[in-house]
Amino acid sequence: MKIPYKTLAFLIFPLMLMNTQCDDDDMAIPTCDQTAIIDPMFYQSAESADFNLGNFSFNGSCFTVEISASGCSGETWSIVLVDSGAVAESSPEQRHLKFVFTNDEACAAYIDQTRSFDLSPLQVEGSNEVVLNIEGIPEAIHYIY
Repeated sequence: MKIPYKTLAFLIFPLMLMNTQCDDDDMAIPTCDQTAIIDPMFYQSAESADFNLGNFSFNGSCFTVEISASGCSGETWSIVLVDSGAVAESSPEQRHLKFVFTNDEACAAYIDQTRSFDLSPLQVEGSNEVVLNIEGIPEAIHYIY
């Protein structure tokens, strides 16, 4: 017995639609703008343009920070969060980081931007927390994962 193509299409089409539904668990994963990097040589040699850090917060492994500096639009700004590569053996462990900011804009306006950085590369195996000592932020930050 042959099944007509139209009947087969009516049976398969609803199955295809069910396969394209979104999974709610996938929607809960935050996406960060950039990823923190671990590079001891870059950490030691990097020089940064002037900028100010504002409020910061965590959303999962995303560390979000407000950055302010003079510029025209801020579209050409580059900022990297770099780790020294050293892990202080304390409880909890500690890491040392700094922002490396590049600004080639020569305008008198003062611009604010918000950037986020994935901190998961900074996690220490066997621990669920690390203290982040970030240059320019006076207090240590506890990153719990």
